[in-house]
Amino acid sequence: MRAVQVVRLEGPAAVEVREVPEPERGADQVLVDVRAAGVNFPDVLQSKGLYQYKPDPPFTLGSEIAGVVREAPEGAAVSAGDRVCAFTTIGAFAEVVAVHADHVFPLPDEVSFAAGACLPMNYLTAQFALRRRGRLEAGQRVLVQGAAGGVGTACVQLAAALGAEVVAVVSTPEKAEVARAAGATHTVLADGFRDAVKELGGVDLVVDPVGGDRFTDSLRCLRPEGRLLVVGFTAGDIPTVKVNRLLLNNVDVVGVGWGAFALGRPGYVAEQWADLEPHLRSGALDPLISATFPLEKADAALATIDERRVTGKVVLETAPTP
Repeated sequence: MRAVQVVRLEGPAAVEVREVPEPERGADQVLVDVRAAGVNFPDVLQSKGLYQYKPDPPFTLGSEIAGVVREAPEGAAVSAGDRVCAFTTIGAFAEVVAVHADHVFPLPDEVSFAAGACLPMNYLTAQFALRRRGRLEAGQRVLVQGAAGGVGTACVQLAAALGAEVVAVVSTPEKAEVARAAGATHTVLADGFRDAVKELGGVDLVVDPVGGDRFTDSLRCLRPEGRLLVVGFTAGDIPTVKVNRLLLNNVDVVGVGWGAFALGRPGYVAEQWADLEPHLRSGALDPLISATFPLEKADAALATIDERRVTGKVVLETAPTP
């Protein structure tokens, strides 16, 4: 089968499509014929050897797929012929993957394979962030940093679906259009966002996958007892916080480490998926796809993310999707 492999830790230009053996299904695994795979910022970091999980080259990139079940163990929630999406720690950029049965989910007929490949990482992260860590309630106001990116659009859509009022922070007017399409009530530019949000009356919750120099101003946007969710650091810099700000303003800074939490709790991710599924079927959750590439163009797909040219998600397709 074909697979996209990192052969040198030199970034997107150093990935190659190679012929490799198909995986063998383990006793607790589902074998899936891949139709599409989602491309994420951590894939770019892995191609450079900068992610916390650092396999030795050569290795196959990718952590989320959609496709059709070829084989499944007895008693699994899915069976041969089912449309599914799934997340893998590694190895998703390939024509066939073997995935732990607990990490495979039925894909509603209303959702295409391309869209399904965008769901596991970002939307499960969004659900964990907003529901579990953020304790979001209908009627609250949520600020989403990086609101036109993959995690950002997922959080905007889910927060809106849960009845929140969403303020999207973006870097350009074009990205503001993306955030509005995802369901944002208000959009503000990153330059000077604090003053714009203050004029709106502040927010109850901040979702921050960006980090960097926006962090302190995000804290200043919080209402009393507000929460700032630390989701990631796509800006590159990991910010620090003066804890007296938390004490004086009665606000919280909350870590959101979905993988570390969910993967050690059997059955938890299935609960998350069940919570998302009605919104998937209704169309309230509909990933915004920036671009699709064939498997052979994986280097170009990774480069679009590395060069910050993405709104929404990037998808690799192994075959035409319906």
